[in-house]
Amino acid sequence: MTAKLSALGLSDLYERDIVLWSERTAELLRQGKFDELDLENLIDEVGDLGKRERDRLISSIRLILHHLLKWAYQPEKRSRSWAKTIQRERINVQDYLEESPSLARIVNAEWLEKAYKTARRHAAIETDLLLETFPEACPYSWEQILKEDFPTTL
Repeated sequence: MTAKLSALGLSDLYERDIVLWSERTAELLRQGKFDELDLENLIDEVGDLGKRERDRLISSIRLILHHLLKWAYQPEKRSRSWAKTIQRERINVQDYLEESPSLARIVNAEWLEKAYKTARRHAAIETDLLLETFPEACPYSWEQILKEDFPTTL
């Protein structure tokens, strides 16, 4: 750590090196030095923790949908890699839901459609197929998205 960073106050450090800021903040919390905390940024970061977990879940769901679309619309290019990506992300989704059960509220029709819209665009870009090739509404149920062997048996 440079002397320059070490001389910064916590709020300034937050803007320059968030990792060092988080280490210092954790140490202050351990020591009970609550009056020295950068409360404004600490509150923001704690609030963002849930968003990051939600984003990880949604990212996995989008990736599953993206690969399911490729699987369905480019059967001649199916690969073990696609199947493994779908399987890996399904495991990730299950892990996220076990670690943070409150994330289950995201597993609803509204979030599915949001994730599907992005997955549909990604699939069109990656496959070089027209966006209109893929259904506008998600053709998969939550059960299909999360079912271990749907439809990726080679």
